Amino acid sequence: MARTDDAGAAEDDALYVLTAVLLTPAKFPSVLGDDYPEACAALGLTPLAAGYGLVLGQDGDGARWTVVVDDVSLVAVAIASWDCGMEYDLSPDARTVVAALPGWPLAVAVAAPGVPAPHDPEPDAGDEGRQPLTPPESDVWGPAQRRLGADEIALRWAAWREQIDDADFAVDDPEETFPTDSGKAPLTGVRRVLAEARAYLDTPPPLGRVRSSFASGDARILRADGPGWSLVARTDDIAFVLLDEEPREVLPVGRGPELPVLLKALDEMAVRPS
Repeated sequence: MARTDDAGAAEDDALYVLTAVLLTPAKFPSVLGDDYPEACAALGLTPLAAGYGLVLGQDGDGARWTVVVDDVSLVAVAIASWDCGMEYDLSPDARTVVAALPGWPLAVAVAAPGVPAPHDPEPDAGDEGRQPLTPPESDVWGPAQRRLGADEIALRWAAWREQIDDADFAVDDPEETFPTDSGKAPLTGVRRVLAEARAYLDTPPPLGRVRSSFASGDARILRADGPGWSLVARTDDIAFVLLDEEPREVLPVGRGPELPVLLKALDEMAVRPS
């Protein structure tokens, strides 16, 4: 945890930094939207090409604040250091602060010591009535929860993949790449997702709808989102689909003859971390 006196939510008040995330075309909190412009709009930000860093912390009264900075490199170095188990004092310069937004868009499991428990700040008359940011509810299903589910699969691909037996896919029809026990409704939804993903190749979607990240070997983890759906795939393996209309269902799509071609094409157009 770091403390900065310049990036606080109120003048002369410190911000105790708890964590930080990137908001860039290649990596952004997916709870905020299906693509980078939508995620920026959720925070009232202009979608700059270089992106932003989101610094989450508490002020001296314990209130939650999300401080938006345009020094992306500083935040990226801090995150990389923390991921490696190293200490890093993230103290953004006041000149890099773009906005201080009440609340947190993500759930944070830790709290600053020596200050009151995390809570929403008191309404500010000059805040134009903006409601504090809040993480999505865990007991309902919707776009944010669907995207969080896709995040989990991308993060823990091996654990999800080992639950799928290739023998579960139909073998009598070479075009059939869905498990034999899938219902009609999920199959219809998955086919719609694949068709909409193919359409991205002809009409590029908003920036960040298709993203590619590192995987072992020569493969990549591919992530694509669209209205009501998320797709997670490994370019040398199968894909998983999540749908708004199928709460908490994870629908696998086998390789077949067409999926490898689609994944390769999507990966070639995807946004990648710099």
